[in-house]
Amino acid sequence: MKAEIIAVGTELLLGQIVNTNAQYLSQELAALGIDVYFQTVVGDNKERLKEAIRQAQGRADVLVFSGGIGPTQDDLTKDAIAEVLGRDLRNDRPAMDKIAEFFADRGVPMTDNNKRQALVIDGCTPLPNATGLAVGVAISDEAGHHYIVLPGPPSELKPMFEAEAKPWLLHQVLTDEMPLYSRILKFAGIGESALEDKLLDLIDAQTDPTIAPYAKEGEVAIRLSTKAHDIQEADKKLTALEVQIQSRLPQHMYASEDVAIEETIVKMMADLGLTVSAAESCTGGMVMESLTTVPGSAAMLRGGIVCYSNEMKEKLLNVPHDYLEGEDAPGAVSREVVEVLAEQIRMITDTDYGLSVTGVAGPGYSERKPVGLVYIGISERGSETEVFELRIKGNRDTVRKRSTKTLLYRLWLRLLQAEKQD
Repeated sequence: MKAEIIAVGTELLLGQIVNTNAQYLSQELAALGIDVYFQTVVGDNKERLKEAIRQAQGRADVLVFSGGIGPTQDDLTKDAIAEVLGRDLRNDRPAMDKIAEFFADRGVPMTDNNKRQALVIDGCTPLPNATGLAVGVAISDEAGHHYIVLPGPPSELKPMFEAEAKPWLLHQVLTDEMPLYSRILKFAGIGESALEDKLLDLIDAQTDPTIAPYAKEGEVAIRLSTKAHDIQEADKKLTALEVQIQSRLPQHMYASEDVAIEETIVKMMADLGLTVSAAESCTGGMVMESLTTVPGSAAMLRGGIVCYSNEMKEKLLNVPHDYLEGEDAPGAVSREVVEVLAEQIRMITDTDYGLSVTGVAGPGYSERKPVGLVYIGISERGSETEVFELRIKGNRDTVRKRSTKTLLYRLWLRLLQAEKQD
């Protein structure tokens, strides 16, 4: 079954707000086994909206609308659908009573335009709005198309879809459809193209389950999807494919659920009873911030130092002055300095691991060194300190984020070794 999402609102076209509803609805419809083939954005113009509806009727079975059902004259979604279907609009009595009660409780007169929020299309199933006033609509036509009309604010759209629209789809539309089950595999230390190359034969031969790679800053994921009668059947198929993928990329696949690598690290370190600290220069505390967003991180993160200036590197972390300044000094952005930082922060805080990072985030050169040159270090109690040189392309924010993710990835690899020895 195919779907099209139609977002209504001139503010979307002007870029005044971001269409997060489309992302949410696409994910929810996919989970129901409904394939979203098109997403359309239409301004507050009834004729253009009617044209979009007719186009969608020619290529989708389910049309899901967001926005355009408020109290003002430019809220025209229900009007346009009713005209295309040749049906009348009427007031939904429960919705009208809720609106009247809302204004009465506040002692404010209700203007006539607010009554528009109670309008529904003849023959529809009204979708009550638990967090707002505008009632939604679910309706099917004689040609086999199904329409769901939802409010624009995400705080209203999401509860309405979950509590009202999804049950309607399951009981009225998807009676013969198998649900779609998905599993997310997460990877670090490898780019999207390199990951795809390792799995190209599986991707080319995919039928069921399907494989869909996608990436965001510093990490890559694969979504495995299959249609099945129940969760047990789906798990069997998804696990068989996951095992194949994991066997090819054991040094990169860190989770079989949609979690960030820092969440995996916190759990691993807590389970192993290990601790960590960090000395950060160019990332300015981003490594520690990433870890502290995870509940339970207090058990493994002792603390750290943001040593942005040379003075702080020397004064707080005992970096030799000759490393930082002088004609023959390697400079703050160097292997020598990042090694000292990792070892000193580990000893000062008495942790199992000391992490460090120093580099040139940009926008300009520093110490006559190029933007994107970064050194990261990992000092482990009883082991030799590791230092890695990174050459990162991108702006200041990209350099800092990728440095953080790469350092966390290198820590994860060390923890894998610790798990095997435990």
